[in-house]
Amino acid sequence: MRIDLHVHTIESDGVCSVAEVFEAVRRHGVGIFSLTDHESTQGIATAQELARKSSVTVIPGVELLTSYQGQEVHLLGYFKDVDHPLLQSRLKELREHRTALAYDMVKLLQQSGIGVKWPDVEKAAGGDGAVSKGHIMRVLYQKERFTGKFDWGDVGAFFQPGGMAYLPFLEHRFEEAVDLILATGGMPVLAHPGILRDPGIVPKLLSYRRIGLEVYYGYWKERQALIDYYAGVAREKALLATGGSDFHGPFSTVKIGQIDVPMEGVRILEDYLEIR
Repeated sequence: MRIDLHVHTIESDGVCSVAEVFEAVRRHGVGIFSLTDHESTQGIATAQELARKSSVTVIPGVELLTSYQGQEVHLLGYFKDVDHPLLQSRLKELREHRTALAYDMVKLLQQSGIGVKWPDVEKAAGGDGAVSKGHIMRVLYQKERFTGKFDWGDVGAFFQPGGMAYLPFLEHRFEEAVDLILATGGMPVLAHPGILRDPGIVPKLLSYRRIGLEVYYGYWKERQALIDYYAGVAREKALLATGGSDFHGPFSTVKIGQIDVPMEGVRILEDYLEIR
């Protein structure tokens, strides 16, 4: 059975609807998957309804953008029930903060002579999810790819430290996000540690409270070496080890279900959440 615990839809910065994602899940033989949209759980009810008509299991999830010592850190949260009032009220606040930050990023691009328009970015976002730098990047790339002016790497660099549109998201500290997930019945999992700007902070992140680690991930470079390294970290610290594709759409290099995720961690997660 294939497993994928890191999937995005149009409810955040993915481009596929929940129904399209679910069809891909079935097509690729995935038996257990999690929707982990950024600051949004709005697609989960639809996924669960589709799952009831099949043999697929849906683990409700979310991905949170957080900050730690000035660095961007992504944190996954897995739940039995995402309808906790505290969780939903905080997610709404975070979506508003992220949209406001994206607006400021667009203004910085415009001031630097980059012709991106806010209504185009809003249209790319669609739905009720947060507008994020991912939506801005997509609009920029689609606009400029035919001119040869920028490639995807150039566009991404605009939003990195030192880039013309870089603005750190400081509205959600890592520790606060961990506390939020635990307080609302979830399991926090540090996402894709191998792409942190400074992977040296991983031990500090893992020492705050007992959380899981996303070990199995589709890294673009040195994939197996990074997976092996973080699998060792998880074994040494006896941590829950999860994984997934981080699928965002047809353009994603790694497709749904393409990363080998062991069942052992999934069973531990299901037992913790009491969803088996």
